Parts: sequence; structure tokens; C-alpha cells
Amino acid sequence: MPIGKELLEILVCPESKAPLVLEGETLVSTDPATRRRYRIEDGIPVMLIDDSEMLEEEEWRAIMARHGRT
Repeated sequence: MPIGKELLEILVCPESKAPLVLEGETLVSTDPATRRRYRIEDGIPVMLIDDSEMLEEEEWRAIMARHGRT
């Protein structure tokens, strides 16, 4: 079950409170300082900082470019 547009509009990064973008089966923070990626399991976002991944800057920039967030 995909993440709906309405849910995506209200979800934010729990660390930075920045908006998120949907990237495949993950949600990625738009905050350049934290660059967090949160997985989605069975249609449910796992929004735990300890379970997230910090992306390398180059990968994060590529994702933001794909989503028009440059």
C-alpha cells in the first residue's frame, strides 16, 4: 500500500522537522544537515531516528534533484 499524498504532506522528519519526499520504499528528509532516510514496512513509515539511515551528501543531492528540491 503506497503512502498517500495527504499523509506525505503531514509527515516530517522527526529529527529536523523538515518535509519528506517519497523515494521508492523510503521517505527522505529534505534537510541538508541531517539527510535522513526512513524505510516503509508494509505501507507503514518507520519514523524512528535510531532506525533511519544518514545518506551520503551526493546520494541525498541526487534524490533531491529528482524531486525538484535543489
